[in-house]
Amino acid sequence: MNASAACKLVHVSQPPVMNFRGKFNSRDVLSYNRKVVFVMGATGTGKSRLAIDLAIQHPAEVINSDKMQVYKGLDIITNKVTHEETQGVPHHLMDFVDPDSDYTASDFCYHTSKAVNLIHSHGRIPIVAGGSNSFLDALVNHNHINGKFQRKYHCCFLWVDVALSVLESSVSKRVDRMVRAGLEDEARDMYDPRAHDYSKGIRRAIGVSELDQYFQAEAAGADGQTLARLLESGIAKIKENTQLLASRQLQKIHGLYSKWGSQCVHRIDATEVFLQRGKVESDEAWERLVLEPSAMIVDQFLFEEKQPVGIPMTPSAAIPSVLPARVPMAAVSGATH
Repeated sequence: MNASAACKLVHVSQPPVMNFRGKFNSRDVLSYNRKVVFVMGATGTGKSRLAIDLAIQHPAEVINSDKMQVYKGLDIITNKVTHEETQGVPHHLMDFVDPDSDYTASDFCYHTSKAVNLIHSHGRIPIVAGGSNSFLDALVNHNHINGKFQRKYHCCFLWVDVALSVLESSVSKRVDRMVRAGLEDEARDMYDPRAHDYSKGIRRAIGVSELDQYFQAEAAGADGQTLARLLESGIAKIKENTQLLASRQLQKIHGLYSKWGSQCVHRIDATEVFLQRGKVESDEAWERLVLEPSAMIVDQFLFEEKQPVGIPMTPSAAIPSVLPARVPMAAVSGATH
């Protein structure tokens, strides 16, 4: 796999419009040329939105860390950011891998290291954003390519968190929006009546295997009532698997927090934003509760002489003491998005 292809800028027609905070000069570049910002969280918590918002406020480029979004195709099913949503911010490691290939954590570590070096050479900040926490773990804790990642870079972690009960409702509504946007047709294009193996490549994405029975029945000429029932069942399974994935990701993040807590992991509670969705207050809540504190943390990390030691957590921002019930690995073995 060609590293230059992995580092291409996707969905970008012009350089990003930057809104720098304060004065920007060559000294600032030197202050962050070994720094990397991470935006992590469970699926559907707003990681891409935050990464893009931060990249607009700082001289930054985004590196995708979602293991399904690296593949070409299935833009709706894998929730890739659209051209409009990027707002001109360059994105790396997005939409470049052959759909039938198996993209591994080692591949991710290699290409991310290349992308980080490239972005630093542009005089900009890499923001690594995505929900594949096993990839982040491999990069930060187990990367032996050119030395450990942590030995080469100062890292700042932003964890966008949403109460699980609120997130489950939100991801269910997101699946409904995906269906309206064309999820069914996208999955149909991927369907192969001769192959029902959903364990490799992009076919592992949630939203593909769940509709297999529906497409089989459709190809066999099933009646409309049967097809409607199978489609409804498939969509319900997509919602269930996405919720299982969110729970599993949250468990993984708590484990990573235990490893990285001393290295400036900042939990950003976005629950109130999701409770306000659909209301005019939603954007205001995002600015106040998510973007502003995140931007403050990143500013401190990038431009102050001393490395941040973390912002003390108030009771409302404390790490939840009760984790969701453990999800069996088999339950989400095919749910990798």
